[in-house]
Amino acid sequence: MNQSHEALAAQETTRRRSKLAAKAAPALALAVCCLIGDQAAQARVVVPFGDDQWVSVGFGLRPFFSDVTRNHTPGTNPDRVDLESFRIFSSASFNQYLKATFNTEVSSNNTIQVLDGYGQFEPLDEINVWGGRMLPPSDRANLDGPYYLLGWSYPGVVSRYPGKVSGRMDGGTVWGKLFEKRLTYSFGVYDGHNQIIGASNQSGNPLFAGRLNLNLLDPDPDPAYYTSSTYFGGADVLAIGVAAQYQQDGVGNQLQRADFTAWNVDVLFEKKLGEFGAATFEGAYYRYYTHGVNDVATNFNNARSTDLVGGIRPGEAYMVGAGYLIPYVIGWGRFQPYFRYQSFRDTLAATWERQYDMGVSYVIDGHNLRITANYAINQFTARKDIDKFILGVQIQF
Repeated sequence: MNQSHEALAAQETTRRRSKLAAKAAPALALAVCCLIGDQAAQARVVVPFGDDQWVSVGFGLRPFFSDVTRNHTPGTNPDRVDLESFRIFSSASFNQYLKATFNTEVSSNNTIQVLDGYGQFEPLDEINVWGGRMLPPSDRANLDGPYYLLGWSYPGVVSRYPGKVSGRMDGGTVWGKLFEKRLTYSFGVYDGHNQIIGASNQSGNPLFAGRLNLNLLDPDPDPAYYTSSTYFGGADVLAIGVAAQYQQDGVGNQLQRADFTAWNVDVLFEKKLGEFGAATFEGAYYRYYTHGVNDVATNFNNARSTDLVGGIRPGEAYMVGAGYLIPYVIGWGRFQPYFRYQSFRDTLAATWERQYDMGVSYVIDGHNLRITANYAINQFTARKDIDKFILGVQIQF
């Protein structure tokens, strides 16, 4: 769930230069956010202090209104207005080759967490080294993060790679872009999963991760090894990605443990259609292996949500999605309807879950400013379906 994306995009830019009443209130709040965003979407503050030396500060937020229209949890309010994400992005360049990124996220309990914090040695497009907390190589969805998806909701039904905070891990990554930026590679070593008393990884085994992404049409338009799942007609993209992660003793408890292995293949195709807009198609397939061992719970031995403990489930998953950017400008922007389907089957528990997403985004300034209406249907093995409507605004400065 990226978003060092924003900090890196800034570096690239700098481098190159009643129920009805209840529902009316959030709609008004969202409209106010839109007006603010229209004025400030490009207002990231960049302070230069020498040759190739600067500091950049910005932020992103995703306020939303949601309504569980079917089978909401008893005793809870089906209507909700909240802030899904509030992030402060900061980055600095010390010279042509040395940089740093520090991003924060306001968590669900209103505490500030370190999202990203890493140093960057970037001598060439072909080879770069980062160290600290960052997104490890994984699937396109995780490297998109919530801010660069096609649609609103993160595809958590299928995207299940482990992570501390929004998919991040502590470690080091080597990445680069080869063959005129058509092949992007990233490989890294990170603190391992289940390093807590009583869990599987008492030896402190690291987690290894790698990804290759091949762009067959335009060169890779994203910064570093990050990704997007739509470019709103800004590029012709046919990208094929392969990712894998492995850790010895990555799942289970101290007495019953096993290695963790996961891999996936993802494909994104987006084509500019000239005066007819742009079409987007995406798909992904996943396999997660725990070799017959159940992992511990995420709160095992009083573990915190940021401790990288438990929660891994073995299984098979896939996702397909499509979107179409309507070419006509209406008011401030253009509309992009989309559809997405996710399916996950737990091969150990013999359970499954699915999610259908149907929605439309009103795109004012790409991923910097858009409004999205989304209707989701969640289905489970032995539980009632849950339907939910979301109206959200995404703003990045």
